Amino acid sequence: MNLPKSSPLWSWADARPGGGREEIVLGKFDFVVDDMLAALRARPADEAVWTSLHRVFDVLVSLAEMPGHEELVEPIHRVVLETPVLHAGYLQKLQRMQDAVVAVLLERAEAAGTPYDADDPPPRVTAAAFGCLVAAQHSWLASGARGSYAVAIERAMATVASRT
Repeated sequence: MNLPKSSPLWSWADARPGGGREEIVLGKFDFVVDDMLAALRARPADEAVWTSLHRVFDVLVSLAEMPGHEELVEPIHRVVLETPVLHAGYLQKLQRMQDAVVAVLLERAEAAGTPYDADDPPPRVTAAAFGCLVAAQHSWLASGARGSYAVAIERAMATVASRT
């Protein structure tokens, strides 16, 4: 990956021993999965899946809005989404996240006594929600990262919800 020397990621990625910059940048996303799954498990069992998934993305928003992280969120997202090898790796990580989320949704439905049929929606709804997340990230970056990351996710999720 060719980070510009002026990027705040340069010194951060360069200072870490072991693994390439790609692993370091994408590895940050691995730390979020457990928090997202815990947030999903904490949602009410009778809550609509779409709403639960939407609230799971609050984990990402809270991380993005943490003091000290705000100045890194935009450059990290920009580098990941605009660098083909990073973007491919990111999409692979998102797929693994989706698979884990679907497993939790299936567990939740089973525990509530309302298991899904084999062709029921958790994988489709989850893919749509994660598609909204990616669309929100692209939209937010296209705006020059003006405005709230949370609002970008909210708008993307609302756009799909209004069409279902």
